[in-house]
Amino acid sequence: MRVSVIGGSTVDDATYEAAVEVGRELGRRGHTVICGGLGGVMEAVCRGAREEGGHTIGILSGSDPTAANEYVETALATGLGNARNVLVVMNGTGVIAIDGHYGTLSEIAHALDFGKPVCGLNTHDIEGIESVESPERVVSRLEQIVL
Repeated sequence: MRVSVIGGSTVDDATYEAAVEVGRELGRRGHTVICGGLGGVMEAVCRGAREEGGHTIGILSGSDPTAANEYVETALATGLGNARNVLVVMNGTGVIAIDGHYGTLSEIAHALDFGKPVCGLNTHDIEGIESVESPERVVSRLEQIVL
């Protein structure tokens, strides 16, 4: 399945490591990661997925595909700025939100509007997000909902 992973572009070490673990779980289980392709959670989840042989797609806000983090396998430049958030969540079967601020909140809103399941790890506490307490469990829970 394709999983949209959304989250903060600037994160602390603990959040970065949690996102790496989410990526590893997704890679081990054969899922493709879709994200915004830049830093923070996006870099970390791509790093973890690639370490486990998983595929990663970065949907970039700018027009330069080389701006993607080094762990993005397929970079898609959009030139859309934050409007690319819609494309990030639209292209996943489900969504995992990790940490994040207003950009992540907008992606969560779009995902819920599209009827996509959203599982969260240390992210916004709002209706429609199923909060899960560990990287392994957030992936397992999304699989239970979607598969």
